[in-house]
Amino acid sequence: MKVTQSKTGARVEIPVTRELKRALDAAPRKATTILTAPAGLPWKADHFRHEWRAATLDAALDGLTFHDLRGTAVTRLADAGCTPSEIGAITGHSQRSIAAMLDKYQARTRVQADMAIAKLERSFGGPIAKRLQNGGGRNKKGVN
Repeated sequence: MKVTQSKTGARVEIPVTRELKRALDAAPRKATTILTAPAGLPWKADHFRHEWRAATLDAALDGLTFHDLRGTAVTRLADAGCTPSEIGAITGHSQRSIAAMLDKYQARTRVQADMAIAKLERSFGGPIAKRLQNGGGRNKKGVN
């Protein structure tokens, strides 16, 4: 999927998930643009805002903004173990702004905390408590 960021004008090519690809392939094609008005022309920003508002009200999510989806996407990508570079490749942000973007949008989740502990345990070669019990986590040469 190719998008143009409205703020920077940057073109971003985003691979789609298998599920989204199936849905797009099954949808009737009226134009090269996904969201089109009855005449087949792309939606204008005002029309998108109107449709977004109606959809959030229908889903009982009043107050949710379209930009909230970016935060959700960033959090889900981080939960999946994506690196900041991989996240930036999907969001279209420059490498300089990835850290700031993650700090602003990425929710700190239990999934991420569990992943961090699993990585820590793997780095010790097993459960930490057992390693600490049997020598404080040091190897045979006394080095962590």
